[in-house]
Amino acid sequence: MTIVTSPARTPRFTLAWLVLLTVAGCEEVPRTYSTASDGARVIFTDDFDRGVIGQDWLTTGSGVALDRGALHLAELRNHPVWLRQPLPDNVRVEFDAWAETDEGDIKAELAGDGSSFAKAASYTATGYVFILGGWNNSLNVIARRNEHGDDRVAVPTDPQLEPDRRYHVTITRRGGELRYELDGRLVAEMVDDAPLTGPGQQHFAFNNWEAGTRFDNLVIYALE
Repeated sequence: MTIVTSPARTPRFTLAWLVLLTVAGCEEVPRTYSTASDGARVIFTDDFDRGVIGQDWLTTGSGVALDRGALHLAELRNHPVWLRQPLPDNVRVEFDAWAETDEGDIKAELAGDGSSFAKAASYTATGYVFILGGWNNSLNVIARRNEHGDDRVAVPTDPQLEPDRRYHVTITRRGGELRYELDGRLVAEMVDDAPLTGPGQQHFAFNNWEAGTRFDNLVIYALE
């Protein structure tokens, strides 16, 4: 494993990030992971095995469908699919995700307001943005609101996401500490010195720009 040292501390964040372990031949990784921890309690699940999105979710634009037991997103242009249920500050979110093309660009948001969406070409999120294989499968990112901001964590996508390969994603948040994992391996960490908490910062969303992506087997845990 190659460890990249943290960049200099900014006024708002202490940032740290690690590069993924490179797996020779990109062999398929088992889809089952043991992420149980003391005090974790399941508060929401969704396997998307139905015909319509349902009342648990708020769609803010076209391009959302349930297809073959998964949530399919394409051409959303930052119109998130918001989970209506408010979440606690300390939370772990797990799901399977895969990209349909070699562009990658798997995207989710946490600690958002539950309703916002892009009203122009540019978009500033209301919470934390998590991206795998963004910018044409070149970067993995954690960002506080602005995914293009100088204070984001941006790690080269290595290896790149493979089209139609299922990955298991884990996002863990305890106060201002955020961890991003792919198939059980740490992708990035962020420590926010002014964490987004409380009313207006309690919702999770799946998001998308253009390239088709799919999501399945969502499980959300409240953490002590």
